[in-house]
Amino acid sequence: MPSSYNVRSRARERNSVLSRPEFISLNQPLRGGAGGGGGPSDSRGSARRPCQIKHQTSQPSEEPTDSGSKDRREPSKMPEEDCMQLNPSFKGIAMNSLLAIDICLSKRMGVCAYTSSSWGGCRSMVALLALTGHGITWIIGTIVCLTRSNTLAGQEVLVNLLLALILDVMTVAGVQRLVKRRGPWEMTPGFMDCVAMDIYSFPAAHASRAAMVSKFLLSHLVLAVPLRILLVLWALLVGMSRVLLGKHHLTDMVCGFALGMLHFSLMETVWLSSSTCQTLISISTLSWSPFF
Repeated sequence: MPSSYNVRSRARERNSVLSRPEFISLNQPLRGGAGGGGGPSDSRGSARRPCQIKHQTSQPSEEPTDSGSKDRREPSKMPEEDCMQLNPSFKGIAMNSLLAIDICLSKRMGVCAYTSSSWGGCRSMVALLALTGHGITWIIGTIVCLTRSNTLAGQEVLVNLLLALILDVMTVAGVQRLVKRRGPWEMTPGFMDCVAMDIYSFPAAHASRAAMVSKFLLSHLVLAVPLRILLVLWALLVGMSRVLLGKHHLTDMVCGFALGMLHFSLMETVWLSSSTCQTLISISTLSWSPFF
């Protein structure tokens, strides 16, 4: 004789089986009446009901899955600037650290950036020192000296210096337009800076020009030792003056010096001879004749 526990467990299993969607029709009474007059059509309709119920029960479950998939897709559409790099490379960490140190030191050294700065009283004197390395100043001065020079050797040096200055201005302006780095302090460029196309911070145009001019004069002019020392000191002070005025970073000044030395090496490679310089002078003064 089976125990009561086994009877209860079998009844529970039977109820659980009948509660499934495909067996729900077995628990519902026939619509055709007590005598079962519904016929085979009712049985067919009742046979279809489990599928319909199963389809209806499956529809609500599809909606959360769709919303869940949308929620999963949304984080993948985040812009790159909002994403945090969890495992940066050593190179990236080193570069970011150096840039942070550069910005911090450059802001600390901008003691003449404004009249209200710690060295604001020296701002006019530092600006005058920076003006001695301006591109427009050197180009006008070279043209004036070229018009008053009477020797072929002097004219040869001055023409090559003028071409080197034009090359320096154009190259620095092009690099600045490509990099578009702002200075440590937000300042609007002055009129002279706009004329010389010295608008952005990297590389430092004054430092590049001072390095190129000083190296050029040391190589092609016979100067005493004190004058040579003063010329090198002038180049360093011109580059530093722009940092004190808050126009450039320290790295801008260093890269400017390196670019000026590169310009000097390039001009030494394509040095124009005396005859070529005389031809250029004749063309510029409209006295050149191709038949003589």
